Amino acid sequence: MIEMTETQENPLAKNFDAISLIKFAFPSMAMMLFMGLYTIVDTIFVARFVNTNALSSVNIVCPVINLIVGLGTMLAAGGSAVVAKKMGNGEVSEARSNFTWIVVTGAAVGLMITAAGLLFLDEIIRGLGASEILYPYCRDYLTIQLFFAVGNIMQVLYQNLFVTAGKPTLGLALSVLAGIANIVFDYVFIVSLRMGIGGAALGTGIGYMIPTIIGTIFFWKGGGHGEANLKCGGGIAAGRRWRVLLLGKSELYFCAPEMDISVLLKSCSNGASEMVSQCSAAVTTFLFNAAMMKLSGEDGVAAVTVIIYSQFLLTTLYIGFSMGTAPVISYNYGSGNVKQLKKTVRTCFCFTAGISLFVFMFSMLGGENIAGIFAGNNRNVFGITKRGFSIFSFSFLFSGCNIFASALFTALSNGKASAAISFLRTFGFITVFLLVLPQFFEVTGVWLAVPLAELSTLMLTIYLIFTNWKEYNYL
Repeated sequence: MIEMTETQENPLAKNFDAISLIKFAFPSMAMMLFMGLYTIVDTIFVARFVNTNALSSVNIVCPVINLIVGLGTMLAAGGSAVVAKKMGNGEVSEARSNFTWIVVTGAAVGLMITAAGLLFLDEIIRGLGASEILYPYCRDYLTIQLFFAVGNIMQVLYQNLFVTAGKPTLGLALSVLAGIANIVFDYVFIVSLRMGIGGAALGTGIGYMIPTIIGTIFFWKGGGHGEANLKCGGGIAAGRRWRVLLLGKSELYFCAPEMDISVLLKSCSNGASEMVSQCSAAVTTFLFNAAMMKLSGEDGVAAVTVIIYSQFLLTTLYIGFSMGTAPVISYNYGSGNVKQLKKTVRTCFCFTAGISLFVFMFSMLGGENIAGIFAGNNRNVFGITKRGFSIFSFSFLFSGCNIFASALFTALSNGKASAAISFLRTFGFITVFLLVLPQFFEVTGVWLAVPLAELSTLMLTIYLIFTNWKEYNYL
C-alpha cells in the first residue's frame, strides 16, 4: 500500500493524456524557446546595427566557439556523471576532490585556448575561410571571444554541476539572467556606444561571466560547510549567512583536489558524444560557409547565417518537447506500464507531426519577414535569404520526428539507435550533400542539403522505429 501511494505521488506515474503531457513538457519547451530567442536576438543586433558582413563574420568564427563549448560540455557531462556516482556511493569527500579537479582543469583548458588562439589568430581566421572584407570583423569578434574562453567553459561546467549539486533551478535562473544580460549589453555596446561587432562579443562574454562568477561563489568552501572565506559587510559570519540565504547549502564545494588523471580520462570518455556533437556543428558550419563564400561571397555567408540561426530557434520546440517527455517514457518503460507507454509515444508522435506542419507553414509564409528582420538593409542578402527559406523550410517537415525519435531511443536506453539518428542528421548526411549538391545545383544545392539530410534520416528513423517496436512494445 505504501509503494502504491509513493508511485501515485510521483509526477512521472501520472496517467497522461495529450493535454496533460503537453503541460508537463511545457517548461522544457519554454526554456529552450527562450534560449533560442536570446541567441537569435544577439544576431539581429549585429545584422541591424552593424551590417551583414559582421553577421557573416560571426558565423565564420563560429567553429571556434563550437570547439570551446564542446570541450566544456565534454568535461561537464562526463564529470557530472563521475561526481554524481561517487556521491551516490557515499564517497562525498572524493566527489568534492574530483569536482574541484574537473573545474580547475576546465579553467586551465580555457586559458590554454586563449593563449593558443591569440598566438595563431591570423592563421585560424584565414583557415576558416574569411575573405579580406570579413577578416577585420572576424579578428575583432574572435579576439574578445578568446579572452572569455575560460568564462565560456566555466559557465557550461557550472550549468551541469548545479544539477549534480541538487540546484537545477539555480542553473535555469542563471541561464535566463545571462541571456537577458546579453541582450541588454548588446543594446548598450552596439546601439548606444556604437562599438560594432566588438560590442557584440563583449556582451556575449559578460553573459558567460554571470553564471561563472555566481557559480564560483556558490561552490566556494563556506556557507554552512566548514569555515567561510567569503566576506560581505559584517565579516566572515555575515558572509556565510549571505551565501546560505541566497544560494543555499550544497554537498559539493571546492577543496584541495587530488590531481587524478584517471578522473579526467573517465570524464572525457563519458562526455565524448557531446564533444562529437559540437565538432559536427563546427564542421558543417565551416562547409556551409565555404560553399556560400565560393558561390555568393560575403552576402551568401550572411544569408546562410540567418537561416542557420532561424533553424535553431524554430527547432527549439521539438527539442524542448522531447526533453520534457523523455522522462515520462523512461519511467513507463522501466515500470512496465505498456499501456501508458504506448499512449505516451503515440501522443508524442502526433503532437510532433502537428508542430512540424505548423513550423513548416510558419517558415514558408514568414520566411520573407524573417529575412527582412535580419537583412532589410541589404537587398542582396535579403533576396538570397528569401529564396533559401522557400527551399530550406521543407526540412522542418522531417526534423521534428527525427529529433523526437532520437530522444525516444535515448529514453529507452538504446544509445546506438539514438546516436545513429543524431549523427547522421547533424553531420553524416549533411556533409555528403554539402560536398556533392553544390557541384550540380550551385546555391540551390546548399539549400537542399539540410532538407534532404532530414528526409534521409527520417527514412532511417522509420526503419528503426518499426524494427525495434516489438522489443520495447511502444506502438
